[in-house]
Amino acid sequence: MKQTYQNIRRQTEFVAPADWLQIETIDMHTGGEPLRVIVDGFPALEGNSVLDYRRDCMARFDHLRTALMFEPRGHADMYGCILLPPNDAEGDFGIIFLHNEGYSTMCGHAIIAISTLAVEMQWIEVQEGDNVLKIDAPCGRITSYAHVKNGQVTGVRFHCVPSFVVGLDREVVVPGLGKVVYDLAYGGAFYAYVDMAKNHFDFDLTPDSYRQLIQAGMDIKHAVMRADKEILHPFEDDLSFLYGTIFIGEALHQGIDSRNVCIFAEGEVDRCPTGSGVSGRMAIHKKRGQIDFGQQLSIESITDSVFIGSVVSEEDYGPFSAVIPQVEGTAHITGQHRFLIDPKDPMKEGFILR
Repeated sequence: MKQTYQNIRRQTEFVAPADWLQIETIDMHTGGEPLRVIVDGFPALEGNSVLDYRRDCMARFDHLRTALMFEPRGHADMYGCILLPPNDAEGDFGIIFLHNEGYSTMCGHAIIAISTLAVEMQWIEVQEGDNVLKIDAPCGRITSYAHVKNGQVTGVRFHCVPSFVVGLDREVVVPGLGKVVYDLAYGGAFYAYVDMAKNHFDFDLTPDSYRQLIQAGMDIKHAVMRADKEILHPFEDDLSFLYGTIFIGEALHQGIDSRNVCIFAEGEVDRCPTGSGVSGRMAIHKKRGQIDFGQQLSIESITDSVFIGSVVSEEDYGPFSAVIPQVEGTAHITGQHRFLIDPKDPMKEGFILR
């Protein structure tokens, strides 16, 4: 046998030169939606709050967002997060979210995943039953409950920020689609909710319609952004933008109440039912009198993964009557990575193809 193969078996770790940046991550998924958790190697961000850190990352390190989210290290639908200090002494940690377009204000699937990881990594003192985490996201403080049974995480539920309806049954004309009826609501991020039963499209909410869903979702998003002047957060200008379009339809599986397909950022398709989107839906259903305290709504995604939504309480939030939604789901670890960025690599900042 040649020595080459023996050398391969003996030397399996590449030692990077000193001038290469090394960033370590733990990768996960929640209902099929990826989450790349950056745990070491990312340059320190400056600021006194999560929103400060988010602005600093945009200004100084956006090339690292693209390096980690785009190809060749990621893909068009990659998602990530950076863990940071909390906004005050009552919080456990802060978090900012990364994707193909930039930085979102809220991400429910990331909250479910990172709460699971906090238990698996023993970042907290783990106990049987509910383990409470207070997480500062750009949209505000999220309280999550990682449930542990026999030492294993069986699921996570979280209470989102106040979620509210801006308007119901609004209409917008979309090139190629005609008149589209939508609801505008906020669940940590603003979405245009499009009920398939109120509109007439030539596609459905299955993977077979993947390309059509992306195109229609982006066309509706851009049309609503142009036409609707009420995409305004009552307290933070940084949160005042339309994140995506959520198509709502009948469930394809027995025992499930509804189906969500979310097209967000720059044409990303959420593999899970979208935690912030489910939060906004709870506000819509409460406004319409379709859900009450103590009731649950099961919502499946394009991959058939399921979140459970409910309403915990109501409160006034600026000019809005808001709800505090609860969203439940499960997450899993898929791998660990040490990403290397060679300063001489012409594609070190990534590229994206769809």
